[in-house]
Amino acid sequence: MKALVYHGPGHKSWDHVPDPTVSEPTDVVVRIDTTTICGTDLHILKGDVPTVEPGRLLGHEAVGTVVATGDAVSTLGEGDRVLVPAITSCGRCGYCKRAMPSHCQAVGGVGWIFGHLIDGTQAEYTRVPYAETSVHRVPEDVTDTQVLFLADILPTGYEVGVRNGNVKPGDTVAVVGAGPVGLAAIMTAGLHGASRVIAIDRVASRLEHAKQFGAGYTINASETDAAGIDARLAELTDGLGVDVAIEAVGLPETFETCARIVRPGGSVANIGVHGAPATLHLEELWIKNVTITTGLVDTTTVPMLLQLVRDGRIRAEQFGTHDFPLDSIDEAYDVFANAGRHNALKVVLKR
Repeated sequence: MKALVYHGPGHKSWDHVPDPTVSEPTDVVVRIDTTTICGTDLHILKGDVPTVEPGRLLGHEAVGTVVATGDAVSTLGEGDRVLVPAITSCGRCGYCKRAMPSHCQAVGGVGWIFGHLIDGTQAEYTRVPYAETSVHRVPEDVTDTQVLFLADILPTGYEVGVRNGNVKPGDTVAVVGAGPVGLAAIMTAGLHGASRVIAIDRVASRLEHAKQFGAGYTINASETDAAGIDARLAELTDGLGVDVAIEAVGLPETFETCARIVRPGGSVANIGVHGAPATLHLEELWIKNVTITTGLVDTTTVPMLLQLVRDGRIRAEQFGTHDFPLDSIDEAYDVFANAGRHNALKVVLKR
């Protein structure tokens, strides 16, 4: 088969590789019908994730069709259409039973294994371990594009941003970074009753997208300095700061922005993948009763999000702005990596 192979920082190629096979009784093999590229893939290519070794097939999000099953698989069969999420869950270890499969012990203590610790989904086929407790059947009346982004960014924005940030009815929420995962937080903040959602970014086109995803207010950080951001937020929050600040970039300065703009008693929810240290100003924060959370998505909310997508309550297909055939993945990476130039959110790669 053909697949995208990582050859070390800055190097990848679309190569012929061996077909995956069922190697454990709980495995299935899935033909990839639709996949996408994540910001984490870009971090890998920058060398920010050293646990990804050269030779690894990238990708951790897909919708596909089951083509082979292990002997222990009884609830999935050939021909089933499934969503393959970023997180793999054995369903039995202590963390999985605590609804934290992001730290599944059976797969090495980190539930994100596709395109990380095992071969991923930017390929024509992929092997899925612990399939019965990891994949989700796709409802017949929804398209691949409608559910594709439930594999990672939508539950990430919701679980790691909105839920970890403890968004409550009436809260004012600032999302720093209006890329795809920030937009996922914006889209789902209303599920918890946020009254005001403020998007902060340096790219005007992303702020326009943010309005379509539910942001009532936007701040262009390229047109003002930190004092200007603070002044605008003071106008919107009676001078107190936001109830919840969600960091969705992964840079030291954006994390520090979130810590600066949150009000006493508020929460900072970090989503971004950080490749460099960020300063935590405890000399300023210790007295503010601020809660700071981090996290890797668990994807435990996927069944609920699938229902909302099925019933038209969430239009997840909005994330897909550019379509490509799977074998044009190099072009898709170029568009995604230069999203501002192409006004791109997420790319959709189809078989």
